[in-house]
Amino acid sequence: MNPANPESTPNPLPAKLLGVNLNLLLALTLALCVIRLWLMPLPSSFWVDEMGTAFVVRHGPNDPSLSVAPQVPASIYYALPRLADRWFGLSEIAYRVSSAVALALALFFIARIGARLVHPAAGWFVAFACLALREFDYQAADARPYALGTCVSAAAVWFLIRWFDDARWRDALGFVLFASLVWRVHLIFWPVYAVFACYALVRLARAETKVGWLRCGAVFAVLGLSLTPVLVEALSLYRHAGAHVVVPAPTGGDLANGLKIGFLVSFCAAAAALARWRQWPRAAGVASAGSLSLILGWWAFHPLLLFAFSRITGNSVFVPRYLYVALPGAALTAAVVAALFVPPARWKPLAAALGLGILLFMGRWNRVWPPHHSSDWRTAASRLNALDPGPDMPVICPSPFIEARPPVWTPGYPLGTFLYAHLPVYPIQGKVYAFPFENDELSERFARELTRNTLSLGKRFAIYGGDHAALVWRAWFQVRPELDGWRNRRLGPFGDVDVIVFEKPD
Repeated sequence: MNPANPESTPNPLPAKLLGVNLNLLLALTLALCVIRLWLMPLPSSFWVDEMGTAFVVRHGPNDPSLSVAPQVPASIYYALPRLADRWFGLSEIAYRVSSAVALALALFFIARIGARLVHPAAGWFVAFACLALREFDYQAADARPYALGTCVSAAAVWFLIRWFDDARWRDALGFVLFASLVWRVHLIFWPVYAVFACYALVRLARAETKVGWLRCGAVFAVLGLSLTPVLVEALSLYRHAGAHVVVPAPTGGDLANGLKIGFLVSFCAAAAALARWRQWPRAAGVASAGSLSLILGWWAFHPLLLFAFSRITGNSVFVPRYLYVALPGAALTAAVVAALFVPPARWKPLAAALGLGILLFMGRWNRVWPPHHSSDWRTAASRLNALDPGPDMPVICPSPFIEARPPVWTPGYPLGTFLYAHLPVYPIQGKVYAFPFENDELSERFARELTRNTLSLGKRFAIYGGDHAALVWRAWFQVRPELDGWRNRRLGPFGDVDVIVFEKPD
């Protein structure tokens, strides 16, 4: 500054305005991303598991038909859609809005954690890194427990960090409260507790906290006692775990996908290339061992432990949606990688660029109202009803739930049960015949009798169900001699749902 020349005095006003404008751009971009990625899919059709949610809400967790899948109602989550049902009735938006709110709270906690562990200016970047994961966004419009699980686990992590940083009992209480809820939201979330334990051990072993071993042991003991009833329930359900396996044993490729290796590599490559292009000085990165143990544990423990459990026990639980609770760890790990190359002043501009890229390339702009899931049961039922089938037209309805197979399923299995939970949500006309999840000797014998005694005597019938099952039964009925000369046409597919109509020629 030159005192003789007042015009040479730096004016802080443009810099402040630039900061205000950047914050406004970040907030606006985040709001647009939430509207497009989270809220606009809310009105779309339920998928199968969401219709299972509606069954639990309307029939209660003690309905006898739920005994075939006792793990389904074992969640505190159902209190939220039950409240929505009481106020607004059975509605896609009403059932899903609690998940959108829960994920918004989760995003708030995750951004605060990123600002605390990675860099004070990195919170926006971490938030948009979460939004760059389609599976993270998916939870917001899903009437299932996953968004709530992400929320309470993120809250537990936030209070755990505060407790070890400041050694305040109220933060310890917040940690115990939210950590005790994680397993109660979904029984598959048990690996999260390994993240908590690892972080605590690293902080204590490296003397990075005023919380002593005795105090930490007491708090974790209280947490363990609060989880004892859940442990007992989980062990009792484990005896029948094999009956509910829906995926094969995971491979190394499945593990790589679960760990989001491609996502992390792309962030690393982009940050390194940008730093080289802009000639940024090398950043310091994350220094704290405790911070790294928490972030990397949150990212890796859940996929690794579920992978090991699936391979060792033979009961595969390596289902992509069961890994959602680890996605914040992947976003934080991406920020840790970026911190090796990004100067502190560049965090917010990069976050804005990332958010605009998400809005542009992940917005699914080919549809005005993007669907939440690839299942359009609502339109499928509407198209079937548009045929005006009346009360007598036979409708073959394979169950969409894997538990619907012998010896549980038998010919004449009742329809008003959990295994056919989709039927009352989007009702169909016609005389429905309950078929199992997949065909076998018993179901084929039932189908032969039905063809001979009922189907061949009428003028038409339909197959309504998941596209795989519908196409399998279509091929089976096509070669029946009783139906020789019959035509069939496919009304769908409606995502992964199908309606196939068989008609006798005039």
